[in-house]
Amino acid sequence: MTDPKSSPSRREFLKTTGLVAAASAVSQAAVPLVHAGESHLIQVALVGCGGRGTGAAANALATESGPIKLVAMADVFDHKLKSSYDELHKEYCCCEELTVDEDKKFLGFDAYRKAMDCLKPGDVVILATPPAFRWVHFTYAIEKGLNVFMEKPVTVDGPTSRKMLALAEKSIQKNLKVGVGLMCRHCKARQELFDRIRGGQIGDIVALRAYRQTGPVGSMPAPPKPNDISELLYQIKMFHGFLWASGGCYSDFLIHNIDECCWMKDAWPVQAKATGARTYRGDAIDQNFDTYSVEYTFDDGAKLFLEGRNIDGCDSEFASYAHGTKGSAVISTSSHTPAKCRIYKGQKMVKKNLAWAYPQPELNPYQLEWDQLLEAIRKDHTYNEVKRGVEANLVASMGRMAAHTGQIVTFEEMLSCPHEFGPDVDKLTMYSPAPLQAGPNGKYPYPEPGIKRDREY
Repeated sequence: MTDPKSSPSRREFLKTTGLVAAASAVSQAAVPLVHAGESHLIQVALVGCGGRGTGAAANALATESGPIKLVAMADVFDHKLKSSYDELHKEYCCCEELTVDEDKKFLGFDAYRKAMDCLKPGDVVILATPPAFRWVHFTYAIEKGLNVFMEKPVTVDGPTSRKMLALAEKSIQKNLKVGVGLMCRHCKARQELFDRIRGGQIGDIVALRAYRQTGPVGSMPAPPKPNDISELLYQIKMFHGFLWASGGCYSDFLIHNIDECCWMKDAWPVQAKATGARTYRGDAIDQNFDTYSVEYTFDDGAKLFLEGRNIDGCDSEFASYAHGTKGSAVISTSSHTPAKCRIYKGQKMVKKNLAWAYPQPELNPYQLEWDQLLEAIRKDHTYNEVKRGVEANLVASMGRMAAHTGQIVTFEEMLSCPHEFGPDVDKLTMYSPAPLQAGPNGKYPYPEPGIKRDREY
């Protein structure tokens, strides 16, 4: 089996993105308001300088639709900003695309405003901080009339989902172009697979299976906080470990499998029931489970079975599958790209039953999503992925909540859930207390299914 760690991430793609810039078209209705002409310089600001933000900036600079420059950067960590700039500078040191002067590198919780203030209406801001801050930064981007690329996840709970849906409407009213980093939707192989499924090649979908079973990923197994950092900054640094900051490893990592499966079904599930467990925790203080097993149900009764595991030494799989009344399909084979989509006659996925396979190699969806966003900006095509991004997040959140509470959770219940993990994140400063406080034993609250049944912690 292919090692999931061998597949390229957005950060790894940075190393080759300057060599690959695939052009693609977006054909949608135009509503002329704020946009850039085809030959107009587009300036970019990066807010959130971790691996995802750095990779997104590289993808932006690699597009070939017209002149573009990265002019401002913002983060709360100086070392992240410096590392991001240095990594980009290796690729673009002799190019005009990278023009971030020292006085355009901003630090602190208000740095996002200063970075966006360097742009003019119609330019682009990349929002790649932990998702707790997405609604805060998106609010200011809309106020400034900026087009946006935002990384997923875009919400972490019910209240932030409602905020983002309202902001989505405002951004549409202002004709802002907004991309969301669910890049699998831009994959050409998956797009053809979707068309073939819609055309009836595997019949009606009755079940989908998705797996992200790997070792610990990112900062999900957060160890005890060292003494040289505040609790707030530590939780932001280790954001995968804290539900208020990221929605946890479930929302941050499993959302891609969830989204691509729901895309093929062309529907969102109406409810979820799940189990999960904390196993080999050692001294880790994060809020995650190590295993998640979720049954999603669609309105027509079809199921999506999702398996997530973050434990070393176990069998690994990172893939998604669809099963129909006439045949079956591979949605993704290992990690995000290449997808290597295939269709089989019947349910046994063996070579002799192969009916179709997408030709290799594939264009990289990380680049395609940027090519399509910038083309929409330059040609003033309608382009706004926020509502769909929020809905994908809600499906992820309801599966996570079902596992964390031990209850069946519906889509509507997740959307209306009153528990906001990080209230007042828009008011945080470098000296604020963290939204999550440790107990007297130094441990943070974690999910207790069956005991805490109407909230996750």
